[in-house]
Amino acid sequence: MQNPIRDTFELAIKLNASDIHLHTDQKPVLRVDGRLFPLTTEQVISREQMEQTVDKLLRDDQKEELAKNFQLDTSVEYEDLGVLRINVYKERGKLAMANRIIGSKIPALSELGLPKTVQLMADIPRGLILVSGATSNGKSTTLAAIIDEVNRKYQRHILTIEDPIEFMFSNRKSLISQRDIGIDAVSFSKAIVGAMRQDPDVILISDLRDPETIENALVAAETGHLVFATTHAPTAPDTITRIVATFPSEKQHTVRVKMSQNLKAVIAQRLIPAKGGSGRVLACEYMMISARIRELMLDPAKINDIAGLLQGEQVTKGVMNFDSHMAELVRDNKIDKETALDFATSRTDMQLRLSGLLG
Repeated sequence: MQNPIRDTFELAIKLNASDIHLHTDQKPVLRVDGRLFPLTTEQVISREQMEQTVDKLLRDDQKEELAKNFQLDTSVEYEDLGVLRINVYKERGKLAMANRIIGSKIPALSELGLPKTVQLMADIPRGLILVSGATSNGKSTTLAAIIDEVNRKYQRHILTIEDPIEFMFSNRKSLISQRDIGIDAVSFSKAIVGAMRQDPDVILISDLRDPETIENALVAAETGHLVFATTHAPTAPDTITRIVATFPSEKQHTVRVKMSQNLKAVIAQRLIPAKGGSGRVLACEYMMISARIRELMLDPAKINDIAGLLQGEQVTKGVMNFDSHMAELVRDNKIDKETALDFATSRTDMQLRLSGLLG
């Protein structure tokens, strides 16, 4: 094998893998449909091969950052194979890489299997919309599809602030500016402040990772912009709780007020095994922020009641929970019943839903 790392990238694309794990003195490992598969037939990656690959992929300033911090996040276009989101790090004193394969084509919202209400979120004129979920559950893809829907339908200036840039957008009706943290901006918070002077209509923030970034995102929303961002909460109600808890207790009331005034919708999502075991299907829950949800957000003693509201309301009320959506996926023959039961918030309720006793 002349170049085991390149050959591994090519194989990963053929197998529709989502991630490639490369460790010095070990064989490559791919993640396909959420499961790890060691490539036992491939060669061990030598220290020299790993060092040469990292040297080729990184700029000089990135090499300096890696030497200083022992880890680095970036995205690169690896020769003719496509865009990779890369984390290079040290492991037992040797280089390792976790590589996420980013599709070059931005999918249409209709292709993702999202409910109709989520597809309509591109039409919201202003406010904050959050997409939450664990790592590797398609948040970036969902946001890219929503942004491209705005791009297709409206004449707006869309400004993305990302670390790193993943999907490359082309102007359609909109003008799109993409800023990469570390290359085009120092930090998320400074980039959001700067965005206020760059005449955006829509702002995408790839990660609300600290209180300052959250505060600046809320300011952008309350000044009339449409702001999209991702978080790492497992459910839609948990997203609100997680953001408020990021702040010290003396600031939490102010954050709850700003959230109640500016949050328009929350989408939570997870990828679950498709029927037949080949591929994964997107399951989601969402909530459009109603007057009742705003009321619960403002009361720290009642904020946890939002989860119960989601369980009781119907889709026509602007909410859908994971169990409802997974029941639909079973009825549409996209996942099997056991998968729905395994991933359900309540296995008992899911059994009742699948028996037709619950809506």
